[in-house]
Amino acid sequence: MPGPERRRRLHMVSQQQLKELRPAIDSALSASAEALTALQHRDGYWCAELLADSTLESDYVLLQLWLHPPVDGVWAPPSQKRVEKACKSILDRQLADGGWNIYPQGPSEINATVRAYTALKLGGHSTTAPYMLKALERTLALGGLQACNSYTKINFSLFDLFPKKYAPSVPPEIVMLPADVLYEMSSWSRAIVVPLSIVQAIGLPRSAPEGFNVDELYKPNVKLKLPSRGRLGVLFSHLDKALKLWERKGFKNVRMAALREAEHWMLDRTRYADGLGAIYPSMMYLIMALDSLNYAEDHPDRIAAIKVFEDLIIETEDRFQFQPCYSPIWDTSYAAFALGEIGNADQAAMRKSADWMLDRECRRKGDWSVKRPGLEPSGWAFEFANEHYPDIDDTAQVLLALMHAKASDPARQERVERRAVNWLLGMQSRDGGWAAFDVDCDWKLLDKVPFADHNAMLDPSCPDITGRVLEALTRRGLTMEHPAIQRGVQFLLEHQEDNGSWYGRWGVNYVYGTFLAVRGLESSHAPAARPAMARAVEWVKSVQNADGGWGESCASYPKGRFISAESTASQTAWGLLTLAACGDKSSDSVARGVRYLLDTQKPSGDWDENLATGTGFPGVFYLTYKMYRHYFPILALTTMRT
Repeated sequence: MPGPERRRRLHMVSQQQLKELRPAIDSALSASAEALTALQHRDGYWCAELLADSTLESDYVLLQLWLHPPVDGVWAPPSQKRVEKACKSILDRQLADGGWNIYPQGPSEINATVRAYTALKLGGHSTTAPYMLKALERTLALGGLQACNSYTKINFSLFDLFPKKYAPSVPPEIVMLPADVLYEMSSWSRAIVVPLSIVQAIGLPRSAPEGFNVDELYKPNVKLKLPSRGRLGVLFSHLDKALKLWERKGFKNVRMAALREAEHWMLDRTRYADGLGAIYPSMMYLIMALDSLNYAEDHPDRIAAIKVFEDLIIETEDRFQFQPCYSPIWDTSYAAFALGEIGNADQAAMRKSADWMLDRECRRKGDWSVKRPGLEPSGWAFEFANEHYPDIDDTAQVLLALMHAKASDPARQERVERRAVNWLLGMQSRDGGWAAFDVDCDWKLLDKVPFADHNAMLDPSCPDITGRVLEALTRRGLTMEHPAIQRGVQFLLEHQEDNGSWYGRWGVNYVYGTFLAVRGLESSHAPAARPAMARAVEWVKSVQNADGGWGESCASYPKGRFISAESTASQTAWGLLTLAACGDKSSDSVARGVRYLLDTQKPSGDWDENLATGTGFPGVFYLTYKMYRHYFPILALTTMRT
């Protein structure tokens, strides 16, 4: 049968299949919408668990060692039970080969394994236990402690478990550098390095228990050295040595002034926020910094810092797990948008969500205003309260949600929406794209500093956020006549991969980036985007799994290319939404993807999803959003129904 005729017949079969599936789609949407609505908090928001890997629990044990060191091997009462529970949580996630991974079904990873082993040893687990021996064997096979990143080495150096000589220095003088160098770093790096610089600079002795060390984790015959990132990295290594000399022999009055400035910077950003940056690493270092600065145990700032940090713990009798942060704005905006797209959402529930979101508009100038001093504050953060760090991605998604969710005060909603649109327009970077928190945060020189190996020193424009912003702005009435839309479209066209996909910075990975890029292009109605979207269709179809779904591994990041994984509900939804945005709602790929979602939906109305499909730091830290399995399938099935 000739190719065109065969394709025509397949198209007709697929159309018939989808027509026959319409009642099942309606039934699935009814069940999933009911399940999602039932999860709404009485205050109007949605917020599900946000989970990561075992390194959070491992670092928590180190924090307890900092705050409540054991005496004669016995932990103080405030820490004993929680250290035991943290160690159990860590041990429960050990892999068969003895190591620990950084995403579900991923391979053992050196940093997670070293930190887990150390936490267990601190928690009293015998190094001769079979599971500890396997962990040690796996650590050495992965390169030993020498192969760990700067984050691990710096943490260990604070307890004399790693030589300070080979741990990168983070000087507090960074807050005093001219030309606002601090603000060339990503917002999360800023929030981490400032309190860490205080801890390093004061250098209070925090030795591990007497006789405790992790010398067995060092791989034999591998020299210790400062990390070096390329040819410029050698220069920075020499600079690091100079900084260490400065720490010993520099002007004390300059160091004290830098410490005061860093302290003020840090505390200023805890106001109107649930902790510094409202994320785990910076909140942990804040506690350590306040302790280093001799803030008394009953000081309000120290009490507040510990409380918001420990609020991130999910704790029951048989469970102890940290969340890296909360995700209420993200979950609420996506849930409201998904329910609104169905067309028959519970209006009372939608109104409560709109009122709740409006109450959380950021109205104070944050770090972003250093580069945009004249821009009126607006936008939304990711967490419950993080006034200094509204982010562009959440702001765009809230604007999409507010198209359906109507607040109790329409005039107020109109004012908020207008400010948010203007803020998004003002946060466009020079390259035409949008980043997460800042503009033009792409000074690549900073990627070469010794402590930049967490792969997130910068916050450059990315296709996934740019696509979402384009969709939000164009659905608000902006067209290709607007220069911002023209530049955003051009950014996406220039950043398409050779195979037709787009890189996803904040979701795993190419399936996520492609889904958002094509939605932005489709909303723009840019004629020049059609060839790019056609290539995206072919790529998405080419990576569909045999079961009809889509799945992509976190391994795509270090490999630099798409790596297939078992199908997930969220990634299947992204694949379907990509096809729909490109005008394909009736192909065989669509029919198979829809059937996958229908066949795997649970009686409760949602879907199982065990893999990490969210991204914190590519190649380093991944996220499992427990609500992705709810709202993304709703969006996909709703789109295929229309």
